[in-house]
Amino acid sequence: MKLAPSALLFDMDGVLVDSLDAWWKALNSALQRFKHQQITREEFMRTYWGHDLKANLERLHLNPDVARFCNITYGDHIEYVTIYSDTKRTLQLLNSYKKAIITNTPTDCAHQILRKFRIEQYFQEIVTSDDVDKAKPDPEIVFKACERLRVDPKTVVLVGDTDSDVKAGRAAGCIVVGLNITADITIQSLSELVAVIQ
Repeated sequence: MKLAPSALLFDMDGVLVDSLDAWWKALNSALQRFKHQQITREEFMRTYWGHDLKANLERLHLNPDVARFCNITYGDHIEYVTIYSDTKRTLQLLNSYKKAIITNTPTDCAHQILRKFRIEQYFQEIVTSDDVDKAKPDPEIVFKACERLRVDPKTVVLVGDTDSDVKAGRAAGCIVVGLNITADITIQSLSELVAVIQ
């Protein structure tokens, strides 16, 4: 089955880059600063990864100031972010499609990452949790990206790696491609996306 989407929406963390350790370390340094118990990497992956930072802090019953500090300190941990080996090549091969990033990562952090790996130029729009009232799994970020790209969400393919991505994409009516997660179509590596689309 070949898709012919009007645009492609990509989650960033876990799809284009591996930033799990950077976020885990940033959150722990923020928790330490505010005299809270730190969390293990396993607990972070199981409970917090893929969710909006503000939502995570509410679940931890923490002061929203921790979020601000975590976003600031994230820049100090950016050396822990790595780009997946097939990201650039895949984006180059899909160059003819309109593309946007939809990420629960705040704007400053998202731009730092995209600049670090020089992949900003592949995207017409970058929509972050700062641009919406409700982050993923709410579909608002998907609708906002589609509006900016001037496309109908029902003609769009969304690529994500978490439950939040799948829920947001389905709620907006997109076809969802899951990277190592059950979705409308599941792929094991980003490079497989090219064969699915073209």
